[in-house]
Parts: sequence; structure tokens; C-alpha cells
Amino acid sequence: MDVGIVARKGSERAVAVAADLRDAVAATGASVWVDTETADALGTGTGRSVEALADCDLAVAVGGDGTFLFAARNAGDTPIVGINLGEVGFLNAVSPSNATEAVLDEVAAFGRDEMDVREVPRLAARSGGWTSVPAANEIVVQGERRGPGAGIDYAVHVDGARYSGGHADGLLVATPTGSTAYNLSERGPLVHPSVSGLVVTEMVADEGMPPLVTDIDSTVTVSVEGVDETVVVSDGRNATALDAPAEVTVERTTPPMRIAGPPSDFFEALGKLS
Repeated sequence: MDVGIVARKGSERAVAVAADLRDAVAATGASVWVDTETADALGTGTGRSVEALADCDLAVAVGGDGTFLFAARNAGDTPIVGINLGEVGFLNAVSPSNATEAVLDEVAAFGRDEMDVREVPRLAARSGGWTSVPAANEIVVQGERRGPGAGIDYAVHVDGARYSGGHADGLLVATPTGSTAYNLSERGPLVHPSVSGLVVTEMVADEGMPPLVTDIDSTVTVSVEGVDETVVVSDGRNATALDAPAEVTVERTTPPMRIAGPPSDFFEALGKLS
């Protein structure tokens, strides 16, 4: 078994937890490594690129939800356990005090071929021959700027049927996981992780429709005019500028994000938002 561990950048606490986990996993006889930056912080100089997570049997993310998403962007279909050093922890379900037990439980379960893995959807945008980096939270389609005097002229179709259109700062398509992230700040609905759906939220629309929850396999198409460039953003990063007018299609993609370890308590995490 091969286990890769990624710690939050610049966090001494995350590095310390990662070191403890590395030693505990190594004691079981499994192969284990930490990412390059964590190795540098530990002074070992034997880390690997986070891209190597895609070739592991288990990835461990030590930090907040941002660290988890960072690991997930590189992990492909490798199962991920999240150790929560952040404030909320929708993705990172394990506390530092339970980290060693939780990770070793997954190592043992792998050996028995009994690892319990939950799959959650990812999204991708495409336009012409271009396809975005997969997103676990959301895809945003917008112009170069937001606010007064900016934004986009758009039309949005869901499975070929027109849903809305007009002028707005942009349009956001979120997974249930992402409903608690950027979608929530744009006044989109909270979606329980057990619900198999996508959230379509117009961002500061002049005359928009209420946010829509549609089927997880829906195709959302956004046609953009009125700007020189259409900007597509995946999980708050990896922004790509496309020539406008443009048509951007957002759909579920493979592989899904795979989460191992104990599940998070959705309502407990929600309580930390208030």
C-alpha cells in the first residue's frame, strides 16, 4: 500500500500532524511519503510532488477544506482522508486528536479490501475544444470584471430548455459539496450531500430567476455576450479566458472525488458558519 500525505502550506501544526501520521503509517509496513513542501519544512528533503497522489492507494490532507481541495485536484480517483485543522470542515471530517486512528483504520481496511469510500461529483466546463480543470465545488462563468458597469449578457439553458438570461455578474454551477462555499455567498441554497443535484445560481442578476436545483446529470449551457472575454473559473482558481461571444457547457465529469474515513456531520459543520 502507498500513502501520500499533504499538509497545509505554512502551517507548523499541519506539518507536525503530517509527521506523526507518516511515522504511524510507516510502522505498519506500508509505503508512505509527504509532499515536497512538507518534507522541506521537516528538513527531510525526501518529499514527492502532489501529482503523485494520483498513483497512491490513499491520500491524506492535513489542513482546512482548501487543503483537501488542493489534494483532490491532484488525486484523481485516489480516496482522500481529511484531517480538519480549519474552522468548518465540510470535507475534513477527522479531528487532529483522532487523526492517527482514522488513517490507520483506512490502512487496515485497505489490507482487507474493505475501505469504505464515498463518491461525490465533480464538474467540468467545456467550450469548443477546451475543457476546464475538474471542480469539486463549483464552476463560475463571468466576465473580466464584476460590479457596476461590468458583468455579462447571458442566457442559460438547462438540458436544452431556457431557464433565464439577461445581465448579471456571472453564473455559478455548484455541486452539493460546493453549495456551502461560493454558492452560499451568492445566496444560493444549501444542499444536503445526500441530494443528487446541481445548483444553478445567477450572480447579482438585474432580473434573474431564483437559484435552481436540477438533476446531477443535467447539462447547463451558458451563452455569453457583451464582453470581450468570458472567464471560466474552477473552484476559485484555474481561471481561463475565452474569446466572446462564447458558449460554455457545464456537466458532471469523471472521476468523482472519493472520500475515505468517517463522514462529516453536515449540520454540525453548518453550525460553525453562523
